[in-house]
This record gives sequence, structure tokens and C-alpha cells, in this order.
Amino acid sequence: MTGNTIHVVVNGESRELPGNLTLLQLLDHFGLDPRTVVVELNREIVRRPVLAGTTVSHGDTVELVHFVGGG
Repeated sequence: MTGNTIHVVVNGESRELPGNLTLLQLLDHFGLDPRTVVVELNREIVRRPVLAGTTVSHGDTVELVHFVGGG
């Protein structure tokens, strides 16, 4: 870990991100709308109301599942 960055795995890809990032900020970082994404942190689904209060830590694994409508 260097400076104020953390290393996490997002959808299977190792990434270096700013430290003290909440899951809501992480979604914003990737340009994702929290209403259309399911977030899993370390194999546990995180409900939308607690995304802003849940911090991503060094070594965490995050899975982001983005829903796309269609017909």
C-alpha cells in the first residue's frame, strides 16, 4: 500500500484505489448508478441503504453486478 491508496479486487481485477472510499463512492468512481447495481463485499451482499456507510478496506474483494434492461 502506498500513500493513501488501497489495493482491492473488483470483479476479479486487482485495482489501486483511493483510501477511505465508501462503496457508494466506489460506484461513483466507476460511473455506476447504485439503483442498478448489486454490490457484494467479501462475498456478502451490501444493501443500498448502507452503501454510503460501508468503507472499502485494503485487500477487500468487491463484485459489482450491473443490471441491463432489455426486451
